Amino acid sequence: MRIGECADLSFDCLRSTGPNQWAVHVPLGKLKTERMVPVDSFVCELVRRLQFFRSLDPLPADGRLLARPRSKEALVRQLRDYLHQVCHALGLSIRIVPHQCRHSYATEMLRAGVGFPAVMKLLGHTSPEITMLYLDMALTDLQREFEPKTPFTPRAGLDGLIDSLLGAQHVLEMFRRTLPNGTSRRRLDRLSNRLTKILSEARNLPTP
Repeated sequence: MRIGECADLSFDCLRSTGPNQWAVHVPLGKLKTERMVPVDSFVCELVRRLQFFRSLDPLPADGRLLARPRSKEALVRQLRDYLHQVCHALGLSIRIVPHQCRHSYATEMLRAGVGFPAVMKLLGHTSPEITMLYLDMALTDLQREFEPKTPFTPRAGLDGLIDSLLGAQHVLEMFRRTLPNGTSRRRLDRLSNRLTKILSEARNLPTP
């Protein structure tokens, strides 16, 4: 979702859509559209934690999930600052802004086999042309499918270790998404989160 939509999320934005199925209700945004975005158990737990801390907030209740000390604009600036702090803590050399996460999300959804109309709806777009702007990189990936395949050969040393971890995480996630909601899917979700932490630690290892 857009950062402005995130700032506007209601306290009860997490909605049940079926047995063990959940979605976040995204309010009217930039294009005057609202939508339901399916989420996994990790996001459900995150929203519930935010609801808990919001209930303890000394600021008056305003029906929103995220408290606004002064204004919506101030909250958006705060969220951007938090992202920059996280990137700095991870040692990332490039500057990342929240909107890049939407592009990454769209690209990964298409790579995972989600259809174009579904990606368009998830992003809250009203025009296919807008969605296409998000998928240029993914379409380049698809073009490679027409080229002869070469065996995957990880790089040497620490880079090779990171390549292998990324490959394992990708295969795990693709398999997880084929499973129905249940114990196995939740366990694989937790394993994927652990791999993310391992990758973060591996990237911080000193190179010889």
